[in-house]
Amino acid sequence: MPPKKRARVKPEQGQSAEHQDSAEEVTKVKRKTSNPKDSGKKSTNVVAQAEKPIFCHWLMKSEPETRFENGIDVKFGIEDLKALPNQTGCWDGVRNYQARNFMKDMKVGQQAFFYHSNCKEPGIAGLMKIVKEAYVDHTQFDKKDAHYDASSKMENPKWFMVDVQFERMMRRYIPLSELKKLHLQHKAKGGALKDMALFTRARLSVQPLTSEEFDFVMSLEDQDPS
Repeated sequence: MPPKKRARVKPEQGQSAEHQDSAEEVTKVKRKTSNPKDSGKKSTNVVAQAEKPIFCHWLMKSEPETRFENGIDVKFGIEDLKALPNQTGCWDGVRNYQARNFMKDMKVGQQAFFYHSNCKEPGIAGLMKIVKEAYVDHTQFDKKDAHYDASSKMENPKWFMVDVQFERMMRRYIPLSELKKLHLQHKAKGGALKDMALFTRARLSVQPLTSEEFDFVMSLEDQDPS
């Protein structure tokens, strides 16, 4: 069993963003369908898969300060990840379907920001990478765990987790206040952070980042705070 880690602030429910395919792609799908009875269903499924956005970067929230939930301290900051064997731990305790689905989309080698949440100064503390793709989160079956889910069954588990490994600290801590200021500027005038999930889906504990968003945030660590 991989080392346990405790989870983050409770996220809110939401639906993932989708991108619309061209009419030409839809037409091609219909032409490939041979059975008229199944054509609508098949074309809908294929188009839905094609419309699903593909993300390669992530932001994952965890709490660096002590907080007890069901009598258990759910604290887990980036220093706690660094202290684990091989600086690797399982990202368990996610109990939001959209956040879970994002984790199921993650691939080995992809990078994620380690974001400190529910603390005096929330913000991005460092970088980690995905080292094991989604598998069943054992904490859902543990009655002693803060995130036990009595409705989840062994034969049909609801919740999954990934393994992450510490890469490095950011060259400077990038606080939420700075990111929010930039988000508002970009929203008004255009910019990389105008639609950042950190603000459009603020409470979601596992969030996707576009390459543009990821690169922009990375560029901030070499700049003086705005």
